[in-house]
Amino acid sequence: MLVYTGDKQDFLRDVRTNVIDRKIQDQLLAKLHRRVGRSEQQSYINSLTQMQNILLDPDIPSDCGIAIEFAIPNASKRVDFIISGLDEHNQHSAVIVELKQWSEVSPLSDVQQLLSVQPEVRKVKTFLGGGLHPVVHPSYQAWSYRSFITDYNANVEDIPITLASCAYLHNYYPKKSEDPLFMPWFGPLLEQSPLYCRPDGEQLASFIKRYIKKGDAKQTLYYIENGKIRPSKSLQDCLASMLRGKREFVLIDEQKVVYEQLLSCSRASFSDGKKRVMIIKGGPGTGKTVVAINALVQLTGESQVCAYVTKNSAPRNVFERKLKDGSFKARNISNLFLSSAKFTKAEENDFSTLIVDEAHRLNQRSQLGPQVTGEDQIMEIIRAATCAVFFLDEDQRVTAKDYGDRERILYWAKRLGAEVREGELVSQFRCNGSDGYLAWLDGVLGIKEETAHPTLEGVAYDVQVVDDPLELKQLIEEKNRIDGKARLVAGYCWEWASKKNAEVPDLVIGDFAMQWNLDSDSTFAISEHSINQVGCIHTTQGLEFSYVGVIIGDDLRFENGHVISDYTRRAKSDKSLNGLLGKAKKKDLQALQEVDRIIRNTYRTLMSRGLKGCYLCCTDRKLGHFLKSRITGYQTEEDLPSMVAEDPRL
Repeated sequence: MLVYTGDKQDFLRDVRTNVIDRKIQDQLLAKLHRRVGRSEQQSYINSLTQMQNILLDPDIPSDCGIAIEFAIPNASKRVDFIISGLDEHNQHSAVIVELKQWSEVSPLSDVQQLLSVQPEVRKVKTFLGGGLHPVVHPSYQAWSYRSFITDYNANVEDIPITLASCAYLHNYYPKKSEDPLFMPWFGPLLEQSPLYCRPDGEQLASFIKRYIKKGDAKQTLYYIENGKIRPSKSLQDCLASMLRGKREFVLIDEQKVVYEQLLSCSRASFSDGKKRVMIIKGGPGTGKTVVAINALVQLTGESQVCAYVTKNSAPRNVFERKLKDGSFKARNISNLFLSSAKFTKAEENDFSTLIVDEAHRLNQRSQLGPQVTGEDQIMEIIRAATCAVFFLDEDQRVTAKDYGDRERILYWAKRLGAEVREGELVSQFRCNGSDGYLAWLDGVLGIKEETAHPTLEGVAYDVQVVDDPLELKQLIEEKNRIDGKARLVAGYCWEWASKKNAEVPDLVIGDFAMQWNLDSDSTFAISEHSINQVGCIHTTQGLEFSYVGVIIGDDLRFENGHVISDYTRRAKSDKSLNGLLGKAKKKDLQALQEVDRIIRNTYRTLMSRGLKGCYLCCTDRKLGHFLKSRITGYQTEEDLPSMVAEDPRL
């Protein structure tokens, strides 16, 4: 949807007569039901006056098309400025310009280290709302908009339309050396989507004239606004190539069955337009994500507008990164991986199919920064898609805000008139394919009643308990040298001190000292330097490692013959129990039971991340001894005294 359209002459006249901002405000209200604040109104005036100066160049055709505020379908994003026309071969062409009023920019701390490990990171800091905030590089922003329109607007492919993109920081004077926006790691990005600053008006005009040789009477803008939304053939081919040959995405046994059931449900909705919901239950390591990613690629290849959705960013970042290996690193597929908070303003059936992984982690209401918005994430997702698929494991709910469960999904499916289908993944493909280990885990953590696996005798899965976290670290480092896929994780019992001081460690246990991985790396599971940090539930849920080393903190202990939880030993910076703590402190039984369940589920989730093995270290030595005893055979708490007395930490 285009908020403002005209040709160059219309635009220049509207700016000259000071009516451009009013026209934009009126159209935003009429078309998008959105009011403009005073600061945004002033930004329009400032930026569009600068674009007026650029377009006064007589060699830019007077009848080229001008569009302001193009609302990208399905993306909740708006393109600032588009210039359209014909190129030297009389082919339709358009230039996307991202406008910024920035006057000062700073690099992110450790940004070079991050970028050397994760090339997709494109962030800098700028002043927004009175302080420095991390934002994406404006050239990346322009390029991502161009990529989305190229990949999903059918007319761009069918007409065809050539799209170019750039950014214009009309208040910004570049630094003479080491400018944050022009550092070497941004080189490939700047080649694809140039950045122009305040002194670069002539260069920007030259860039526009490279693509716009003749006017088009706004025809190209009409094509863009009215193009059918579907994945392009090039995107479909690209995704199929990305998935081909990747062993971790091969479907096995019942995964293939559930996958075909999912496709059948989605195809039925795509064909008849009837709303459907599919619920797929599965425990840790049953292949929920493998099925989800395969379905995403297949359905996109069938011209459906699809997305893989999670609340936590970690799984999205990792699987997007895995698909973008090799020659596809420059391909923007971010639009296929969306946050569950993205659908508060989505229109009915904006998407063909939404595939929601880790659906148990959905919140009731979405939170974007400090603002809580929306009504209900489950409802919003079902409303936004003709077919909504929810992958669910209610035993992995690990915060008080975790809202997704089967009953709520069924409730909203009925309210919205959706047909419901269900499937289940049972076979264990993680933990060396051992259902016995997960049964043992449920037993020792007190999550379920005693099972047929009270010990791990005869279970082919490597489980060890060590007394020293330094030994645990050494074991995981040794395994990581084999394949780069072993990681150290912990319960959230240590404050995030390094957030304020990057030089200090977070987890300190005797001589052991390491930092959390909470903010510095969005792909903890696969980034090389992650072995030097400790993951937590928020950075690891939904992911897997070859070996996982788990530090169990004092929120889980062994007392009087039982494994007990203690919410008072969690870090104050942990928000997992928010909403329950007040009630728990007042001895509310239901709240105490929910808090206990969250703590146990957290460790169950962490301890089921390993494909080949799980190594443990407990700050409570009694718990460590209990777990050791349950690996090979029964022992009792009476066996502990002499050993405990030697432990200086108790």
